[in-house]
Amino acid sequence: MVITFLVLLAVLMLVGTPIFIALAGSVTVAMGSFSHIPLAIVAERLFAGLDKFPLMAIPFFILTGSLMSAGGLSQRIIRLANLLVGRFTGGMGMTAVSASMFFGAISGSSPATVVSVGSLLYPAMRKEGYSGQFSIGVLVSAGSLGIIIPPSVVMIVYAAVTGVSVGALFMAGVGAGLLYAACLLPYCWYRAKKDGVTPVEPPSWGEVLTGFKDASWGLGVPLVVLGGIYLGIFTPTEAAAVSVIYALLVSALIYREKSFAELFQSMIEAATTTAQVMIILAAASVLAWFLSSNGLAAMLANAILSLSENPYHIFLLINVTVLIAGMFLDASSIMVILAPLFYTVGMRVGIDPVHLGAVLTVNGAIGMFTPPFGLNLFVAGTINGVDYVQAVRGALPFIGIALFALILLTYIPAISMWLPNMVYGG
Repeated sequence: MVITFLVLLAVLMLVGTPIFIALAGSVTVAMGSFSHIPLAIVAERLFAGLDKFPLMAIPFFILTGSLMSAGGLSQRIIRLANLLVGRFTGGMGMTAVSASMFFGAISGSSPATVVSVGSLLYPAMRKEGYSGQFSIGVLVSAGSLGIIIPPSVVMIVYAAVTGVSVGALFMAGVGAGLLYAACLLPYCWYRAKKDGVTPVEPPSWGEVLTGFKDASWGLGVPLVVLGGIYLGIFTPTEAAAVSVIYALLVSALIYREKSFAELFQSMIEAATTTAQVMIILAAASVLAWFLSSNGLAAMLANAILSLSENPYHIFLLINVTVLIAGMFLDASSIMVILAPLFYTVGMRVGIDPVHLGAVLTVNGAIGMFTPPFGLNLFVAGTINGVDYVQAVRGALPFIGIALFALILLTYIPAISMWLPNMVYGG
């Protein structure tokens, strides 16, 4: 039965079948062919996989990002980022990284960050003299910060399948995101020097203060979420609900750049995105039950541990596996399929589950712009003047930089763990 399942799963994924059909369908066929267990258990596991309190935060955070993006926040964030770092050599590239980090703290989505920031910055970077490949490369790579910087939908998925604290994961994402962004900035300076791009005149303090004032309402979202969690005012799920109310009030009553009909359309888009994430989680619940009930999960864990029980070696194996998976799957799918297995292995060799979650998230972020199926590479095609081949060529140098950041994060746990340890007392 297990062999039939594995073969069918591989075939369905190779032919491009939607991931939720490949997961649940292969389990259903294998059970129907070789087991006497009623197939109704598949439907039961589909619903049980969604009956988890942390998952309630996902639709709220997705809706928050959609509302703020539609409400005119993108332009304000980019202007503020440019005022802060645009004066330096490579300032426009640094602006792309900084703006992606700010926007990621609101949207929690990598593709949304690429589109929102890239549609405005790509023409500006080309006008300033940056090459097309570098311009799109920095946008697709920095856009992946959207799933590292909290609030992160991918981290919520990891928490749901492993039981790790969402709040602790969000805190770990702060250190991981800052490291990731810091590794991208020097390359922006180098390419600007190489391409002969001259920095712009620095803005006045008055312009900087105006930029902060203009973007302050939008930047309040991560303060509300992380501040509320840090101070113990509400749980991460409650923080997500509060962020929706905050985003709706700011978009409708303060920025007022969109009509209520346009804001309602953003709600429909958020509902569609939520449904896509949730159906994958439901199907993954079926897979997890199937693997555990047939002893395959334990067998895989023992097979990994038979190679080595050294945490450094285990982390190397985890990173290589997830990076390869990231070439073909999105980060959320990777989490629901591989995170439970690696969580079990990590606990047996003494790897902190919060640190593991941060490392897996960064792995997933790298996969977002790794060919052949990195989602950011396809999303970049919606930006005028960009095609898939150009996006791939531009992303290649940044893949190397991101791998360097991943190595530092993996083998220096303090980078991601200093804030969770401070907030949660170790």
